[in-house]
Amino acid sequence: MPENNFPKLHNATWPGIVGKGSDSEPVISFDTMLEKTAAAEVNGVKFDGVDIGLFDPHIDLDMSDDGVKKLVDKIGGLNLEIGSLVAPIWSGSAMGTKEARDEFVNQVKKASIFGQKLRKLGIRPNGIVRIDSSSKPEDWALDPVNNTKLIAETFRRACDVAAEYDEKLAAEGEICWGGMHSWKTMIDTLEAVDRPNIGFQADMSHTFLYLLGYNRPEDRVLPVDFEWSDRAALEEGLKKMTSALRPWTIDFHVAQNDGTVHGTGSHDKTGRHCLATDPNGKLDITHDAGYWLRHENGELTKAFRHICWDGCMFPNSVMTDQQTWNDILAAMIRVRQAHGWYEA
Repeated sequence: MPENNFPKLHNATWPGIVGKGSDSEPVISFDTMLEKTAAAEVNGVKFDGVDIGLFDPHIDLDMSDDGVKKLVDKIGGLNLEIGSLVAPIWSGSAMGTKEARDEFVNQVKKASIFGQKLRKLGIRPNGIVRIDSSSKPEDWALDPVNNTKLIAETFRRACDVAAEYDEKLAAEGEICWGGMHSWKTMIDTLEAVDRPNIGFQADMSHTFLYLLGYNRPEDRVLPVDFEWSDRAALEEGLKKMTSALRPWTIDFHVAQNDGTVHGTGSHDKTGRHCLATDPNGKLDITHDAGYWLRHENGELTKAFRHICWDGCMFPNSVMTDQQTWNDILAAMIRVRQAHGWYEA
């Protein structure tokens, strides 16, 4: 595949951590996630890179410059680049105490510095720093107006810090984060931030649950009596939601969802990531990715130069099976074939 075929295809490494640990299965090592990504191949096409979570036990955000160089050499040695980064903001909170909000901003600063180092070393040509509110929807619901203001204030501070290192922040739309738990609350939060370097990170699985109104029934898009056999109604719902969120979208995850919430271990009440080949998947991955990757007139948005597969909370036996990653790569390739472009 020509090097200037876009968007680049990335795999996420944090599914080796999310939903794993003492109350679930063991964490899958960073090296294993890299090896499975690098080994995946479909008709001569391979993954172009990885998106990484900047948290233990995969990454030490406080590693030395020499450590960063070794990380770059390791990933570059596998012919992979680095794209978007996940800031470990959960040691703080966007709507917590002053100390919690300060810690949130501090983690964004550290992630932005880390991202700048990767760019200077030439391995990170594009990508954002991902954040969420690190707050529960039920806590947000105690005072929606003021809590949205508080989250927006924290996000503004984080944006200003990130801008010092030429980074953009993308807020992850997921039903488990307060102020981000429905498509409408997400837009309200983004509008309140009012900074040029913030946008939306759309995951096809997480945003799918916006349609069903989990954690925010009044913002449900699909009818309460919706039947999964009604593909036309589903497409209308997707069109409505993506039309509202697409202008904000600066980072994109290809994923599948079976229409249910799911959690593993301490990571609960979130979009159920399904395998690309899951017969219970409700999304037509290739077709439905187009609602995010194309304007309503059909023209490509070209809003980002790589897309990523995010599939969390699968059993370790599935995630260490190389065929899993070949199937995922095949799904990514089909998305690019349908919605990609070539630059001479």
